Amino acid sequence: MLKIDKTSENGVACYKLEGRLDTVTAPELEAALQEGIAGITALTLDLEKLEYISSAGLRVLLSTQKIMQKQGELKLVNVGESIMEILEITGFAEILTIE
Repeated sequence: MLKIDKTSENGVACYKLEGRLDTVTAPELEAALQEGIAGITALTLDLEKLEYISSAGLRVLLSTQKIMQKQGELKLVNVGESIMEILEITGFAEILTIE
């Protein structure tokens, strides 16, 4: 299960993700992002409470990064140790902005 808490104001959006981002929940996040990032120039994904990310979740991050490169910036914040390890092993830590 994935809980998505979104705030958006003046072209800046923050999505707080809680739970698991996997094959089942990735389409849910992808739909929420596609619906919510039009006109957004700064997008933050807060992964503090994200427990797990699968390849399907990584694909959503990559497609979101490609969209945001055209209209602004994407950054990941509060990335936990286990999620960071996955991002490093897959090379995503080199592609994404992580704070």
